[in-house]
This record gives sequence, structure tokens and C-alpha cells, in this order.
Amino acid sequence: MPLRAGRYDSLPMDFNENKPIYKQIVDLSHARIIADEWHVDGRVPSIKELSVELAVNNRTVLKAFEELQSQGIIYSRRGLGYYVSPEAPRLILEARRAEFFNETLPELRERMRLLGITLSDIAPHLD
Repeated sequence: MPLRAGRYDSLPMDFNENKPIYKQIVDLSHARIIADEWHVDGRVPSIKELSVELAVNNRTVLKAFEELQSQGIIYSRRGLGYYVSPEAPRLILEARRAEFFNETLPELRERMRLLGITLSDIAPHLD
């Protein structure tokens, strides 16, 4: 997913047309938590702040935040905003590992098969 924008610049995000924008915002949120840009129990940008930063509709960010809440990644404090769950880093890593083993690795194995690449062919490149 090509991202230009971060918290530290004002360029809008480059969205991938093959994936819903709210899911890309979920992915961006995961990345910011893993990179420790958004800290455990720390407040995340408000829906309005993030929608302005990413140049998207407030409802799109709201949908992303609802998804993040359902995943247990963020929680809301009434009247105060959204915060990163203490379990967020672990949950994100578990989800990413599952995605790797269930989606990425099978695709890679199929590509390797089609190209005639063996595990011994790639072993020297894994260091």
C-alpha cells in the first residue's frame, strides 16, 4: 500500500483503488501503533483530525475507527476520544502473522512454483 502521508507532513494519503479506503486507514493505524507513533493507552487523533490529515470524509474515518474498536485495537473514553488498547500491539502482530501464513505465503509459494524457484534457491537471499 503506497503511503505518502504521515502525521509529520501534510500530503494526503495515496490510496490503493483495490481496497476500501476505510480498510487502508485501519492498516495505517496498525502501522502507526506498531511503529509506536500511537502509544498504548495514548490518545489517537480525533476523527476530524485524521480526516483532515488524510483528506477523506469524516464518515470514512469513523468506519475505520469502528473496525479498530471491533478488533480491540482502540477504545473510546466518553467525551475524551479514542485511545490505543493495551492489547493492540499483540493483536496487530497476531493478525499480521495470520495474514502472512494464510494469504501471503500461499501466494508466494504458488509464484515460486510457477517460476521454478525452490527453497534452496531463495535461502541465500534470506540473510
